[in-house]
Amino acid sequence: MKKINIAIDGPSAAGKSSVAERLAAELNYTHLDTGSMYRAVAYYVQSKKIALDDEEKIVDLLRKTRIAVEPDGTIEIGDLRLKEELYGNEISLAASDVSKLKGVRARLVEIQQEIAEEKGYILDGRDIGTVVLPHAEVKIYLTASAEARAQRRTKQNLEKGIEADYEQILSEIIARDYQDTHREHSPLMQAEDAILVDSSDLDLEEVIEKIVSIIEERLEKND
Repeated sequence: MKKINIAIDGPSAAGKSSVAERLAAELNYTHLDTGSMYRAVAYYVQSKKIALDDEEKIVDLLRKTRIAVEPDGTIEIGDLRLKEELYGNEISLAASDVSKLKGVRARLVEIQQEIAEEKGYILDGRDIGTVVLPHAEVKIYLTASAEARAQRRTKQNLEKGIEADYEQILSEIIARDYQDTHREHSPLMQAEDAILVDSSDLDLEEVIEKIVSIIEERLEKND
């Protein structure tokens, strides 16, 4: 069957990466977690002691830096190989800061579009259906209440051995939502042709089942 590209957008901690990974495994597609790329940039910038709002220095650094995504989700950026380091709460907020910078977004979008040209990719993030892959054959907007997302992130962090406080995480998620929806460049929004999936009261299996049915229906229409 001819492969397509699938875009999954939605707010922080909505489960986009977990869903994309499972879908990629079931459909034999490749998952490209764009959010991890912004996290890696934030981590790398901080390691170079560059301020997160210094767009000129950050963009200049990215022009000189190789960024690659490995099949297991590891990000190679400069001389660093990052994975588990990218999922602390501090890095999440730092990623939101660098993602507001137009030059940073432009460079990473270029890389993401080049990768997805071959088709057969599932990309998740906050502007995939609107900016990165506006012509993706299937677009999903995955969301959940802030409370449900905070509960999931708290559980996820604790399972990884990361210190987690529900109230703090909830506050950070609300702050991240505001930052993402009010940033000047590529704000988080649902694409006009995206299908809304609210996972507040659904477990992972139910979300996967719902999205797979959406994909299958779209593929049948395109045949």
